[in-house]
Amino acid sequence: MLSEPSAATVRATLPAVGAALGEITERFYARLFAAHPGLLRDLFNRGNQAAGTQRQALAGSVAAFATHLLDHPDRRPDALLGRIAHKHASLGVAPEQYGVVHEHLFAAIAEVLGEAVTPEVAAAWDEVYWLMANALVAIEKRLYEESGGLRGLRPWEVVERVVETADVVTFRVRPVDRGAAVRGFRAGQYVSVGVTLPDGARQIRQYSLSGAPGESVRQFSVKRVCGDDATPDGEVSNHLHARVREGDVLELSEPYGDLVLGDTDGRPLLLASAGIGVTPMVAMLAALAADGHRAPVTVVHGDRSPADHALRADHEAYAAKLPDATVRFFYERDAGPDSRTGLVDLAGIEVAPGTRAYLCGPLPFMRAVRAQLLAQGVPPADIHYEVFGPDLWMAAVRA
Repeated sequence: MLSEPSAATVRATLPAVGAALGEITERFYARLFAAHPGLLRDLFNRGNQAAGTQRQALAGSVAAFATHLLDHPDRRPDALLGRIAHKHASLGVAPEQYGVVHEHLFAAIAEVLGEAVTPEVAAAWDEVYWLMANALVAIEKRLYEESGGLRGLRPWEVVERVVETADVVTFRVRPVDRGAAVRGFRAGQYVSVGVTLPDGARQIRQYSLSGAPGESVRQFSVKRVCGDDATPDGEVSNHLHARVREGDVLELSEPYGDLVLGDTDGRPLLLASAGIGVTPMVAMLAALAADGHRAPVTVVHGDRSPADHALRADHEAYAAKLPDATVRFFYERDAGPDSRTGLVDLAGIEVAPGTRAYLCGPLPFMRAVRAQLLAQGVPPADIHYEVFGPDLWMAAVRA
């Protein structure tokens, strides 16, 4: 994929560029938002920008892509690209926006690295960028076509609001245009939800669809994000909790996301979640029950307490419809006789040969569960995950 001269230059400069990516991405976003302030106001997540997590995710993905080009020149990193493309498609990203990103990213590289950016270095990294950008454009084009050619968000009316726990609310919505088709979704996918905040900004967030595929309405569940010294409160989650009621109108994208069941091939499955990561797992269990899945399914979930376990009734009910399901719930406190106290631990839980695993929850949880699965012989290719917010897995690997 990468030309031989560029590959040699990228290999020689990757350590220096990788070490500077944090500063490069910080300057990139500063330049981008100075030139296009509407992007921060109406497209990018202001909370992630304030916390710096979006910069970490961008740096991690660029470094991971460049490293893959060098280590596997004959193979494209489709897992990495697919995850990014699904997020972009849910936001309605257009091909011409890659040119805008290129302009400000390479200006930031030149500012940070100075004279080290020779014409040869600039050309090599330019090739890396456009290989990644053009691959994303192609994948996003296919995703838009699969969604019926729809791009961006359309209005949906809230028809029901269900308080699940003190911090989680479920919204059931239908198109404002009652005659509009409601496209089906694959269990595990998410939608982008757009709201207009009190200061006039239009902010967008992604929420997993937590209802059963095939319903005439869509359902997504939102956990209120309470910040701390390092991160601000969630603007959109708090707005949805405090202000949105039945009859209000939200903007939703078509469903996207690559953490999907697909064809299970009658294989054993393990669905592991923590906190609000339960949402795609409930949808998966509903789909498995509807499809008559008969192979073993192991359901694992961790939470602060039973009272904090959103959608617990659905979690249990859909699992109970499967003929060979094992359910293990872990709670940090108030665990009952049917659950365990402490963090999720797969010790003592049989993982059947050939198991395909799906993980969703905080990054430390997923890294711990993945390590336990690998130790039990589950191949890396059979472990799939979903990160809510910027994907910091690659950034954590870089660190």
